[in-house]
Amino acid sequence: MHFMTALEAAWRQRNSLLCVGLDPDPARFPAHLQGRPHAILEFCTQIVDATADLVCCFKPQIAYFAARRAEDQLEALIEHIHTRHPGTPVVLDAKRGDIGSTAEQYAVEAFERFKADAITVNPYMGRDSVDPYLAYPDKGVILLCRTSNPGGSDLQFLDVGGLKLYEHVARLVAEEWNASGNCGLVVGATFPAEIARVRALIGDMPLLVPGIGAQGGDIAATLAAGLSTHGAGLMINSSRAILYAGQDENFAAAARQAALDTRDAINAQR
Repeated sequence: MHFMTALEAAWRQRNSLLCVGLDPDPARFPAHLQGRPHAILEFCTQIVDATADLVCCFKPQIAYFAARRAEDQLEALIEHIHTRHPGTPVVLDAKRGDIGSTAEQYAVEAFERFKADAITVNPYMGRDSVDPYLAYPDKGVILLCRTSNPGGSDLQFLDVGGLKLYEHVARLVAEEWNASGNCGLVVGATFPAEIARVRALIGDMPLLVPGIGAQGGDIAATLAAGLSTHGAGLMINSSRAILYAGQDENFAAAARQAALDTRDAINAQR
């Protein structure tokens, strides 16, 4: 499955730009899952099964699994998504960024061990730190550009030859690093003006947009700034607002309703 092909099919067939982030925090799980040995996998698979027809992709955050020695549950979760919901892309949110030889191992981890369809990567060590991921032309490489956190401006707004650093990154990825057509960028919904600037620099390259829901990003502003010429081009991520919409044994049904409401709110503004 080529990541971009699967993503474009999901945008079209499911009429959805919604990405559900899988950030499992056992402290927030319903009581009946507390203390169970595979609670993370149980929680996440129920969320996935309840929402898969409403999303363009899922985005598990590796830290929530690794911190609890649950990497085996992450492997099982991604296998579950691919088996039960074929064609649904999985973006491993790892934000890796290291020198080439180490990056090669991170690429093996993401694409061969976990079998993710895409990974988030920090580009700030330069091209040789990204090449090991680009060596998998069927996999998505989604590079941090203008992040949703307030502190992102500390570096991303620095002047680089008349461009802000995030603008330089956007242009570099679009013009030099995207030879296989498998790159995307992360641009936060909390900065719609910067989304518009990035879109102007990169054309129709996909954008992963965190920051709606709990972080307060505005859906209408995000869409006005970021839609591609084909009326898609966005993976608009929501995590906590969907995962923890319900607190009892019906948590998956509550998550589905929250995902449905979010997807429909997005489509109403398209």
